[in-house]
Amino acid sequence: MTRRTATLRRTTRETDVHCTLGLDGLGDATVDTGVPFLDHLLTALARHGGLDLQLRCAGDLHVDDHHSVEDCAIVLGQCVDAALGDRAGIRRFGHAYAPLDEALVRAVVDLSGRPFAVVDLPWRREAIGGLSLENVPHALATFATHARLCLHLDALRGDNDHHRAEAAFKALAVALRQAWARGGDGVPSTKGTL
Repeated sequence: MTRRTATLRRTTRETDVHCTLGLDGLGDATVDTGVPFLDHLLTALARHGGLDLQLRCAGDLHVDDHHSVEDCAIVLGQCVDAALGDRAGIRRFGHAYAPLDEALVRAVVDLSGRPFAVVDLPWRREAIGGLSLENVPHALATFATHARLCLHLDALRGDNDHHRAEAAFKALAVALRQAWARGGDGVPSTKGTL
C-alpha cells in the first residue's frame, strides 16, 4: 500500500512555512504557526482527520496574522494535493456534522480536483487567541483551492465563536478522512480523471 505523504516548504518575504503531512496517520500533530488559536484548530484537524501533521511557520506577525494564516493554508492544501497523487482509489466524497456544545457545523467535500469553497461561518468577535476570525473563511477557501477540492462548510447554529470555529475544523477533518479513504480501484469519475 502506497504511503500518502508530502513535505513542502514555502518561503516568501512575509513567511517561512514548512509542512510534513501523512494522510494515513494516527492524528499526531506538532503545529507552531505563532498564532495560538490557529495551532489549536489545525491540531484538531489533524486529530480528527487521522493526519500526521508537522507544520511550522515563522511569519510577519508584527504586521498581523493574515500572511501566516494564508501561507499555512496554501502549504497545507498543496501537501494534501501532493499526497493524494492522481486520486485513484479514493472514495472522493465526504460529509460530516460536528457539534461542540451549542454549536453545530456541517462540512461537505468533493476531492474532484476542481477547487471551490462556500464557507458560511458568522462571527460575533473579531479575534480569538491571536487569530483574526475574518481570516478563517479565507484560510479555508485558500486550503480548498490549493488542495484542489470543493468545500461547503456551514455553521448551522451556535453562539460561541470558539465553539463554531473548532466544530468547523472537526467537521472538515471527518469529511476529508471519509473522502480520501481508500475505496476501490481506478479514479472515481465518469471522466476517468480528476
